[in-house]
Amino acid sequence: MAKKDMLKNKSVAVIGAGWAGCAAACELVQQGATATLFESSRNLGGRARGVTLQGQELDNGQHILLGAYTQSLRLMRLLGVDTQTALLNLPLQMVYPDLEDGMSFIAPRLPAPLHLLLALIKSSGLGFADKMALARFSSTARWMDWRLNEDCSVMELLERFDQTPRLCRLMWIPLCIAALNTPPERASAQVFLNVLRDSLGAKRAASDMLIPRLDLSSILPEKAADYVRAHGGQVLTAHTTTGLVQNEDGKWQIQLKQAEAQLPLYDAIILACDFANANRLLSTLPAKDSATPLPAMSYEPITTCYLQYAQSVRLPRPMLALLDDADQKKWGQYVFDRGQLQSDQAGLLAVVVSVSQAATEIDRHELAMDIAAQLAQSLGMPELAQPIWHQCISEKRATFSCTPGLNRPDNHTAYAGLYLAGDYTKGDYPATLEGAVRSGIAASQATIKDLKAAAKN
Repeated sequence: MAKKDMLKNKSVAVIGAGWAGCAAACELVQQGATATLFESSRNLGGRARGVTLQGQELDNGQHILLGAYTQSLRLMRLLGVDTQTALLNLPLQMVYPDLEDGMSFIAPRLPAPLHLLLALIKSSGLGFADKMALARFSSTARWMDWRLNEDCSVMELLERFDQTPRLCRLMWIPLCIAALNTPPERASAQVFLNVLRDSLGAKRAASDMLIPRLDLSSILPEKAADYVRAHGGQVLTAHTTTGLVQNEDGKWQIQLKQAEAQLPLYDAIILACDFANANRLLSTLPAKDSATPLPAMSYEPITTCYLQYAQSVRLPRPMLALLDDADQKKWGQYVFDRGQLQSDQAGLLAVVVSVSQAATEIDRHELAMDIAAQLAQSLGMPELAQPIWHQCISEKRATFSCTPGLNRPDNHTAYAGLYLAGDYTKGDYPATLEGAVRSGIAASQATIKDLKAAAKN
């Protein structure tokens, strides 16, 4: 019997159409199973989705991918996405507009690790001690095979490796916040090293920075929905799951908030919703001695502030780093020139504010004006102090707090035929798009393996 034929009559429900759920559903139908993708919202993509602002297609948050995101890129190509045109490919860089206070570090497109060596030699804004500290960090991490005997905070790791205050301020702390969305004082050093291993410690292309030119929904979730439908599956938006029931035969029934005809029974379910909703749905099931509750998790916010200026406004680079200081109302850490991503968005800037609860609590207009003032001062462009329009979007639960030794749940649960998928599940990566995709694939592969095993018996 062909492998796909073993799954021909097997149906799987995937609850949640974020990037993890989309990846899981695509993997299932590719292997021959029938998948139904449930999404409570009318829009696909979860916490990484497209939105319409002032008539423009943007995202609920400005994202950046890495060349190391192999599974995300593989999935995009499977879905027919031309990654060369959908993503702006930049070499690894950390460039501040003011080199007196900041630095310029740009890796040339040369084989690894030569690209990092030349970037270090040619970098400006770093002193000899800073460059030696960076070289020492890289060589020591490689010697350790990017592994710690015991996890600690990123700040402890930087102190252990004798990193200079300037290098920490300009490179390591911004990279930690960008990768883990967790302050370095309580961010996992091991997870940080995992990200560095797969980017700085791998081939040169793995360290490339990939900025979406299109809105995120059109890059993956909508393509995934088309793929699932084309392979005999269903995609049901505006369908909120309120409970799960498993019958005596091991089949699963989904209870919905919306009143509609009885849904079919499913052979398996993948909970690909966020951590809180997964916990809620698990609580609707009868207790099991072997079942352990999901570990408690805290969250970190991300705010993206869109600022529209005259179409003539253009930054020196598509992306620049910013020196943040909340005490001085300098909230932003990175600014993106959307006009260099899409020609019809000239003059539109996107500023990312990570790990700042305070930024989510102040008045939106006040926050935007603070950020506009920060841009005007940092870039030496007074005209940036007065945008034509602005919009701040905050995801208060954008990511989980990626703390040292965090006990993240496995894809399997104590219930036969029930699996978890999401960036919060066990894995090497923090709460990133790649972490979500990898988890979705892992959950679907576990589901497929168990379904095949059951079909043989």
